[in-house]
Amino acid sequence: MKEVIVFEKNEQREITRLVAEAGYLLLHNGVESKVVSDIAHRIGRVLGIENVEIALTASAVIITTRLQGQCLTTIRQCTSHVINMRIVSEVQQICIAAERGELDIAGVHQRLAGIDPPRYNNWLVVVMIGIACAAFCRLAGGTAEICGLTFLASSIGMIVRQTLVRNTFNALITFGVTAFITSLISGLGLMFQMGDNAFLAMASSVLMLVPGFPLINSVSDMLKGYVTMGISRWTTATLLTLVTSMGIVGAMQILGVWGVWL
Repeated sequence: MKEVIVFEKNEQREITRLVAEAGYLLLHNGVESKVVSDIAHRIGRVLGIENVEIALTASAVIITTRLQGQCLTTIRQCTSHVINMRIVSEVQQICIAAERGELDIAGVHQRLAGIDPPRYNNWLVVVMIGIACAAFCRLAGGTAEICGLTFLASSIGMIVRQTLVRNTFNALITFGVTAFITSLISGLGLMFQMGDNAFLAMASSVLMLVPGFPLINSVSDMLKGYVTMGISRWTTATLLTLVTSMGIVGAMQILGVWGVWL
């Protein structure tokens, strides 16, 4: 009997770690809190846990599992957040496979540890961001010359952003510096009076910095009862927007195009 109890405790400990890992991967990659909670519960229950309790904060996932009167709690820190829906999809597929009986505890562990989605080439991202921002400029009525300037400014801005992220700079610093350099380049259209709608280059080139995902998730979290997480995400998005605005204003002041912008 003693050996059986030890085995069950070890098994519960392993399942708790797997649930925490799944929750961490989901939260780290930007999914809404309701999805994190649902997937964590489903994985725990299908692997044999009687009950799974989960608490989410802006920087951690807290998991408590109960099996035959024994409770275990583990915490996974999540101090940084990115957006990668490929990883979110992989975790959801693992959960579905476990529910179908295709994966046991070892299988879930192996699949979670093996998640390594392919990443887009950095230069491809730079080009596509430039094209996207230039397209927004064109839709707003920008001329070919202004669209070209938008493409140049947003592409260089994306290179700066990638470089700062690669060197693990704080997200606020990354957004502020990227907005400043991008606006500094796109503001040359206003400085040298490249047409009547040169201001569109400044407006379009910084669209890559709009924190749309955190804003959407913050509202979704608050509507679904995760008020603390919603407020946290809303605050993060607001701060990112603030430092982006400061970067734009700083560039406008240096170029002396403030009056023209108004």
